[in-house]
Amino acid sequence: MTAGLWMTVSGCTSAPETVTKTGFALDTVISITVYGPDSVLPKGEDILTECFGEIQRYEQLFSATVESSDIARLNRAGGRREEIHAETRELLEAGIEYGKLTGGALDITIWPVSRLWDFSGADPQAPDPETLEQAVTLVDYTGLHTQGDWAWMDQAESGVDLGAIAKGYIADRLAELLRERGVDSALIDLGGNILALGEKDGGDWKIGVKDPQSPDRIAAILPVRDKSVVTSGIYQRNFTDGGQFYHHILDPDTGYPVENGLASVTIVSEKSLDGDALSTACFVLGMEKGMELIESIEGTEALFIDREGHISASSGLTYSLP
Repeated sequence: MTAGLWMTVSGCTSAPETVTKTGFALDTVISITVYGPDSVLPKGEDILTECFGEIQRYEQLFSATVESSDIARLNRAGGRREEIHAETRELLEAGIEYGKLTGGALDITIWPVSRLWDFSGADPQAPDPETLEQAVTLVDYTGLHTQGDWAWMDQAESGVDLGAIAKGYIADRLAELLRERGVDSALIDLGGNILALGEKDGGDWKIGVKDPQSPDRIAAILPVRDKSVVTSGIYQRNFTDGGQFYHHILDPDTGYPVENGLASVTIVSEKSLDGDALSTACFVLGMEKGMELIESIEGTEALFIDREGHISASSGLTYSLP
């Protein structure tokens, strides 16, 4: 399960000198743009090449579909202890904490369920109900454990899917790398998972949240600086089978796509990892419980859009309509 985001980004006033690199990784198109000063730009291409190298390295650690990755090996371990890298342990432990925070609405052990759904195939179909019902019994973040350089799961057939938090973690690490290299203004877009580093032309970045019902239109504009903006929505990966619409945000309790009237949830936070996890969790929780959770977390805001196009925002969020 991924916490995807499709955003349109605009800056302020004039366009400064920039260096941009775009490519395909993490199963999506990604782009990083570095903005001045002049002392940084000559090194911009080398810095971005380093960033893309880090993205590829993290993908080799975290992807459940890369056979040699830490996660794929853990999923094949059948409950035995598997040696993992420090960064993988850090992300697994964060996933466990998000499970606790959200009451299991965000559960990174959803792999037995998520692997049954194919949202990108030529002829996608809903999984067999009995198979899905059995897979749901294997989803339980409390059965995932780490100790030192090792991780294991209580249930031999359980498995981890970091799709809901990996891009956020990677975006945060890339921001740290850019700062270490002297970059104080940049835009990191990991398939729509946006992290706006610093300011844009001395002012806010302006992030446009797409209308879930008409993704070529903007529903709201968020002014941010040094913030992450992440959206989970029903329009990103979906299909129709037998007249039934299915989207990729899966309920850990049922194994089926969440049906609660929401169309998208956007989280604005300092850390992209938080935004990635909470955008999915709040979608699963629904408007009322999701908003209650967000209001309890300092420095984190949310924008909910339901299937009728109605917008609801947390108390501290600033936004404008296009």
